[in-house]
Amino acid sequence: MPRATRPLNDSQVRALKPRASRYCIADGNGLILEVMPSGKKVWRFRYSLHGNRQPLVTIGDYGKISLRTARSKAQDYATIVASGASPVSTARQDRGAEKRVNTLKDCAELYLTAEIDGKSADYRRTTRRTLEKDVYPAVGSMRIGDVSAADVLAICDKIKGRGSPKMALHTRNVLKRLYEYAIARQLANVNPASMIPARFVATTESRTRVLTPKEIGTMLRAIYASDIRRPLKLALHLLTLTMVRKSELIEATWDEFDLDEAVWRIPAARMKKDREHWVYLPHQAVAMLVELSQTRTSRTFVFPTVRGPDRPIAKSTLNQAVKALGLEVEHFVLHDLRRTASTHLHEMGQSSDAIEKALAHTIKGMKGVYNRAEYGQERQRILQLWADFVDAQIDDGRSVLIGRFKKAS
Repeated sequence: MPRATRPLNDSQVRALKPRASRYCIADGNGLILEVMPSGKKVWRFRYSLHGNRQPLVTIGDYGKISLRTARSKAQDYATIVASGASPVSTARQDRGAEKRVNTLKDCAELYLTAEIDGKSADYRRTTRRTLEKDVYPAVGSMRIGDVSAADVLAICDKIKGRGSPKMALHTRNVLKRLYEYAIARQLANVNPASMIPARFVATTESRTRVLTPKEIGTMLRAIYASDIRRPLKLALHLLTLTMVRKSELIEATWDEFDLDEAVWRIPAARMKKDREHWVYLPHQAVAMLVELSQTRTSRTFVFPTVRGPDRPIAKSTLNQAVKALGLEVEHFVLHDLRRTASTHLHEMGQSSDAIEKALAHTIKGMKGVYNRAEYGQERQRILQLWADFVDAQIDDGRSVLIGRFKKAS
């Protein structure tokens, strides 16, 4: 019995090294990748017709055609072969189509297919949205080599005019990477985005926004008085209490929590510093998680999306929920909650090292040698202190039912 061919993945393809002579790696369904001594990698289709093995059909270079696209073409050619015909003429037409990359949009779509395909879903979605929202309408129909630095700057200025300087800088960076790809593939000679220094688009000034105690109460009372879904209300409240990053919360899974011990163990793979982080949960947070557990709709995620398969809510969901409230809290973003907690705890005279560890920050020097449970008792105490402080701000002027999150006396 012939051994089944194991399909390739993008990481394996990128890792293939040239040898003294060319060699082939099979993906299955007739698709193979030929690696040249020069390092060039070419997709080809292997097939037999009327019982006779035929010469390989060239699909195209790996640099211009992604694994996904190559598989799609191989499937098309296999269908042609099954009908008793040769796919050679179709493959020639396809290769001609691949070479007709004239406009910026043509090049960008090739870039998305060949280079972005192996990135995370969020990265792919953000990059495509950037191109479709601001780049394609402005310069998508222009020849790839005709786009100038002035064109790129005009796009960035328009985005800044909407009050989004960081998005303007992000768009400039997307175009810079796109042109790096185009130059490497000899589709362009000049990178217009790299001619614009980042500091002329937007600066990366550190935010200093800290919510006042009154603003904390205003925000949470407005959240609970709104008509957004109950799990999102609890998510925003938990984000305030736990001092974690938004992505760490919304991607949380039930197996990370020990509610009996009131500890949330976030694995290293989900942390910014690639180190496991323990959150010592105040009793208010435990009560919220118990409520979420009792009404859970997902076996995996604490905050599952209401659409599609079992997966967490999108990273923009909580931002959109807060934006829809129309809060009278100026220039506020969710990440400011971490700074807000840190600032007020420092003003209360709490240990700076324990606060930094609660924020999963690295402490410099010998005392910063990482221990996932370091300052455990102190962190547990200050997180409870912070939760009680937040409760006090909510109670000041509360007129909506929030929940029974206080510890029974």
